[in-house]
Amino acid sequence: MDRPSPLLALLSLVLALPVQAAGLADPFDSEATIKASSCFRTQASAPLGLAEVVDRALCNNPQTREAWANARIQAGLVGSAESAYLPTLNATLGSSRNRVNSDDRDTTNKTLNQANLSLSWLLYDFGVREANLESAHQLLAAAVATQDTTRQSVFLSALQAFYQVHALQAALNAAELSEKSASESLAAAEARYRAGSATPADRLQAQTALSQASLTRIRVDGELKNAKGSLANTIGLDANQTVDLVPLGTLTPPVDFEGNVSALIEEARRQRPDLTAAEAQLRAARANVDASRAAHLPSFSLGITPGWQNNDGLSTNTSSIGVSINIPLFTGFNQTYKVRTAEAQADLKSAQRDRLQLQIALEVWKAYQSLTTATHSMRATADLLASAEASEKVALGRYKAGVGSILDVLSAQSALASARQQRVQSAYDWNVSRATLAQSVGALDTPILSEFTGAPALPPGRGAIRKP
Repeated sequence: MDRPSPLLALLSLVLALPVQAAGLADPFDSEATIKASSCFRTQASAPLGLAEVVDRALCNNPQTREAWANARIQAGLVGSAESAYLPTLNATLGSSRNRVNSDDRDTTNKTLNQANLSLSWLLYDFGVREANLESAHQLLAAAVATQDTTRQSVFLSALQAFYQVHALQAALNAAELSEKSASESLAAAEARYRAGSATPADRLQAQTALSQASLTRIRVDGELKNAKGSLANTIGLDANQTVDLVPLGTLTPPVDFEGNVSALIEEARRQRPDLTAAEAQLRAARANVDASRAAHLPSFSLGITPGWQNNDGLSTNTSSIGVSINIPLFTGFNQTYKVRTAEAQADLKSAQRDRLQLQIALEVWKAYQSLTTATHSMRATADLLASAEASEKVALGRYKAGVGSILDVLSAQSALASARQQRVQSAYDWNVSRATLAQSVGALDTPILSEFTGAPALPPGRGAIRKP
C-alpha cells in the first residue's frame, strides 16, 4: 500500500483541528460564574401574584438579557486571555505547476507541492499574560456583579408596578365611595329643599361636590389604566394586554419596627453588587498597570517549523527549532504613556469606588428614613380614616335630621375622601419603601418575596435571568 503523502496528511490535520475545536464550546469554562437559569412560568390566564410578576419581568425584560450577554462577552475575553498560555499552530499548503519554454528545448512542466507547519509558544514574558488574565477575570467579576445590579433594578421596577396597580385600584374604589357619598348628600339636600327646610344653595353646593367627586373618579380611572399598561410592559407584554392580579392581603406594619442604620450601611457595603463591580473594575485597572509596566521587558518564545517540498518528484524535508528573545529597546515613549494612562485609569476607578461607597450610605439612610416614615404613616392613616368615617356619618345624619348644615356634610366628606387617599398612598409607600431599602442594602431577591406576600418564595433557581 502506498504511503500517504505528507501534503495529504497535513491537509487532513488542518481540516480536523477546526472540527475538534468547534466541539468545545467553552474549553476554559469561562462562563462558569455567569448566573443564568430557566424561568418559572404560570398559566397565562391565571391571576398573577407578586412573585409571578417579578419572575416574568426578570425573564422577559430586555435589560436582563443585555446584562447576561455582556457577561458572556467578558467571559469570552477571559478565554482569549487564557489562550495566551498555549502554543499557536499554523499550517501552510501550496501546489503550483511551472511551465518552462525555451528555444532550444521542448516545453517542460514541473509540479511543485509544499507543506509547512509552524508552532510558536511564548515561554516567558515577565508577567504580561498573568496581568492581562487577572484583568480579564476582574472585569468578568464586574460584569457578573452588574448582572446582579440589573436584576435587582428590574425586580424593583416590577414590584413598584405591581403595587402601583393595586394602589390605584384602591384609590379608584375610594373615589367611587366618595362619589356615592356625594350623591347621597345631593339626594338629602334635594329632599330638604323640597320639604322647604333647605335653600337652593345647599343643593348647588351638593351638586358641585358630586361633580368634583366624579371628576376625581374619572382621573383615577385613567391613571389606573396607565399603570396596568406599564405593568404589562414591565413583564414583557404589550401595554394593551390585560393582566389580572391576585388581591392583596391585609397590610399590617410591624409594631416594633426599628433598625440599626449603621449596621445596614455596613451590610450594604458588603452586599451591594454595584460596589462589588466597582471593586473588581479597580482591581482590573491595577492589573492593567502591571501589564503595561511589564510590556517593555523581554519575552522568550519557542519556535518549531517542520516543512516538506516535492519538486517534480524530488522530495525534501526541512525543519527548524529555536528560542527567540524579543527585546523592546525604544518605542518612541509609547510604552511610557501607556503606563501613565493605565495609572490614571486606576486612580479614576479608585475615585469612582469611593464615590459609590458614599452614595450607598446615603441611599441606605434615605431608604431607612422613608420606610420609618411610611410605617408611622400607615398607623396614623388608619386612625385618621376611622375618625373621618365616623365624622362623615355624624354630619350626614345631623343634616338629614335637619340640625346640621350642608357645609358640615361636605367638609366631612372632603376630609373622608382625603383620608381614604392618604391611606392608599401610605400603603403604597410602605410596600415600595420596604423594597427600596432591601435594594439599597443589596438584598432584593426572590426569597424576600415571602416577606412581602406571606406566601412561600419561588423555588431556588427560579426567577433568575434566563438564557435566551
